[in-house]
Amino acid sequence: MKIATYNVNSINSRLPVLLRWLDESQPDVVCLQELKAPQEKFPVDAIQAAGYQAIWHGQKSWNGVAILARNAEIKEVTRALPGDPDDEQSRYLEGIINDVVIACLYLPNGNPAPGPKFDYKLQWMERLTTHAAHLLSKNLPVVLAGDYNVIPAEQDVYKPERWIDDALFRSETREAFQKLIDQGWTDAIRSLYPYETIYTFWDYFRNAYGRNAGLRIDHFLLSPALSGRLTAAGVDKQVRGWEKTSDHAPTWIELA
Repeated sequence: MKIATYNVNSINSRLPVLLRWLDESQPDVVCLQELKAPQEKFPVDAIQAAGYQAIWHGQKSWNGVAILARNAEIKEVTRALPGDPDDEQSRYLEGIINDVVIACLYLPNGNPAPGPKFDYKLQWMERLTTHAAHLLSKNLPVVLAGDYNVIPAEQDVYKPERWIDDALFRSETREAFQKLIDQGWTDAIRSLYPYETIYTFWDYFRNAYGRNAGLRIDHFLLSPALSGRLTAAGVDKQVRGWEKTSDHAPTWIELA
């Protein structure tokens, strides 16, 4: 079972890139973030023509998440992260595919920090940690996949000293992420490649991709029921070099 996560940075603007990558990579499950499209503007016909079923939660101009599945049914569980009924941002979608719980998340950026946006980010992470504990209590196979907007460690960023005050790398953010991990989740990429330089995002500015000045902010966290089934993981870095592409590259894992 090949599962991918990909922040497309506007699904309709990047649709040719997404469809090309789906055709070349053939993932079984895909979590998409930052659709930047209202519910009715999701390109469902093109996605189905590519061989995928889809559930999605859109939002005009901002945010938006989707889960795609090839040759499998998606049973939607929820399209909101529990803990704040007043939160209207489309950042969380949870479904079940082949008896695996797939949570697709787009964690808030949080900049500028400190400030209200950073407070929202930390509150969102606290809600995620609470819900993740609930999922673990059920002893289910769970994948928490998506754009976390969290740089976990210095090895996950080019020139970390430049990011000390950024919401993605502030100590409060990393501590919140570690608190989540400490529940018993496995960071899939790091469990297979503990020392390698691996990035999933390169800014559009200052030739960041050409210089490989990137960040690792797209993550897979696996529940104990799945961690032993992890066989491979990687980043389709070449997609970041395609024309009119997202600033993220698709990231993927394979489960036995």
